[in-house]
Amino acid sequence: MTYLERDGDRAVVSCEIGPEHLQGHGIVHGGVYCALVETAASIGATLWWGDRGRVVGTANQTDFLRPASSGRLTASAVPVHRGRTQQLWSVEVVDDDGRLTARGQVRLANLTVPAPAR
Repeated sequence: MTYLERDGDRAVVSCEIGPEHLQGHGIVHGGVYCALVETAASIGATLWWGDRGRVVGTANQTDFLRPASSGRLTASAVPVHRGRTQQLWSVEVVDDDGRLTARGQVRLANLTVPAPAR
């Protein structure tokens, strides 16, 4: 994956599709879409949470809308909700022509770093 934008308000990643990304029918495997969705959301969520601790995914719900078999897929993630204990990010995946190929949302838990022992 190539990281195109990275900050706490938006994250964009892309992937050049090759034969290793295709399932038996010659189209992109659903797991590739899920990986793009989770990676983009996790990057944005982690950067927003910052040095307060770690962020871990708790749910990834991805819908596959249009098949792709070559070219580049680009996933753009933006926050829907950012709270004290959890975040929800929305992600759209488009092909080289800007057509929506998948969309997803990722829920993430915000884990705080414990204070150092005294």
